[in-house]
Amino acid sequence: MLEIIPDRKETKGGKKETSPFQWDLSRTWETQVGNAWDANADGKENGNEGQNREEKNEEIREYGQVELTNNRERNRISLLTIIGEIEGHDCLPSTTKTTKYEHVLPRLAEIEDNQDSEGLLLLLNTVGGDVESGLAIAEMIASISKPTVSLVLGGSHSIGVPLAVSTDYSYIVPSGTMVIHPVRMNGTVIGAQPTYDYFKQMQTRILKFIASHSGAEESRLEELMMNTGMLTKDLGTILVGEEAVKEGLINAVGGIDQAFLKLHSLIDERKL
Repeated sequence: MLEIIPDRKETKGGKKETSPFQWDLSRTWETQVGNAWDANADGKENGNEGQNREEKNEEIREYGQVELTNNRERNRISLLTIIGEIEGHDCLPSTTKTTKYEHVLPRLAEIEDNQDSEGLLLLLNTVGGDVESGLAIAEMIASISKPTVSLVLGGSHSIGVPLAVSTDYSYIVPSGTMVIHPVRMNGTVIGAQPTYDYFKQMQTRILKFIASHSGAEESRLEELMMNTGMLTKDLGTILVGEEAVKEGLINAVGGIDQAFLKLHSLIDERKL
């Protein structure tokens, strides 16, 4: 702020009155005005930093999404999380933790079209959910032209398997799990041949996507899906950590550090 030195005048009582309109003549005009501009700029900068921080926190709270830019490589990475149950066309109860596809799809489109975004890191801890919505997200991720890396944390089950393999490179933590099982349907099911044909068609869509984006064979995936010796109340197979890598679903066992290193490496290769 501008510094003003009060002007004191003599009065009849010997006291001095203060006038607030006297400049400090010992300092130049440029110095005083420059200080005022600096103070104003600092205030705006601090205000912008606080606003940006609040916007970033809001994105994390609402959508599990954030832009990561403060790294040594100076790469702009978009972080996206798929957690809980993938919500489809019907709204799930408010007590269920969900990922809404209407939030994820626009975000993926923005990542692809935004010239400042250089790569995508996908964090997965999902029980699965709506098949159509999950496949839509997986297809969107697979079609992104920028480097993408996924990391399976607690688990990536059911339709979470196509999501995990949809990226350029995938990791799973040692304790992470993946469940492969047949397609299920809620509600009324008509016991007729067309119903079973529809189920078969949907399973084939899922298997073909997984096989085309991983090292697993479609026939082997179907064997895992129809396994009757592991789950007591269902068909399917549970793969833990290294088992998912051996089956060709996931590229490697690793954590967040390896995921970041791989993504930075892919981004740097793309810049060359």
